[in-house]
Amino acid sequence: MFVHCIDYGRIHVCDKFQHQFLIHISLMLKALNITKSYNGKMALKDVSFEVSKGEIFCLLGQNGAGKTTTINIFLGFIKKDGGKAFVADKEVGKDDTNQLTAYIPETVQLYGNLSGVENLDFFSRLAGFEYTMAKLEAFLSKTGLQEDAQHKRLSSYSKGMRQKVGIAIALAKNAEVIFMDEPTSGLDPKATAEFTKICKELADMGKVIFMATHDIFNAVELGNTIGIMKEGVLAQKLKASEIDANELKQLYLETI
Repeated sequence: MFVHCIDYGRIHVCDKFQHQFLIHISLMLKALNITKSYNGKMALKDVSFEVSKGEIFCLLGQNGAGKTTTINIFLGFIKKDGGKAFVADKEVGKDDTNQLTAYIPETVQLYGNLSGVENLDFFSRLAGFEYTMAKLEAFLSKTGLQEDAQHKRLSSYSKGMRQKVGIAIALAKNAEVIFMDEPTSGLDPKATAEFTKICKELADMGKVIFMATHDIFNAVELGNTIGIMKEGVLAQKLKASEIDANELKQLYLETI
């Protein structure tokens, strides 16, 4: 089994009929009383939530609060101790959910000696998809990666540019749910604004974005739903439209 720093589906050919069926499913993520411990220490305690199609869920919390553990359970990277996790109508750990998800970590690791379009072609084929050069370029253009950069080596890319290639791979794989870990960390204001625009466009396409972040201001601007984790507990869950950044900052500090 091929395992890469970015999980663009390890490695399953997508059934187009399944994705057509998913059009009629509105609930895309569900956590039901998930628990997880490491060496006797609880990392997640009865975590429950739901995320619908087209929703951006921003999960806030300090390092070690359980954000990444939650993502890793949904991706199947680690096993939960109790509870259930669902992606669409499939249960993680029992059904094949890898083809429905994509993962973009804080640092997107791609092949530096290949160009952006070559990386996209490689990972698309790895997931069972073959595209023409024009289609590959179209995926990259959709993320905002400039045409003159698409054929340059990844070694010359900034973090924001690498991130765009990662998002293009998720699109090419036709992932329904995209997990992101600290995606705005290290991005300058321009790159952050571009990232926010891309995520909103993905949500408009019906994709789910599930994001672990420390960025309170971006969470308010970008998210539909915001969760705050403390010591493995989902302590707060609220609608972004009902709170501003300063109020969220105060609530966050009071919660953690």
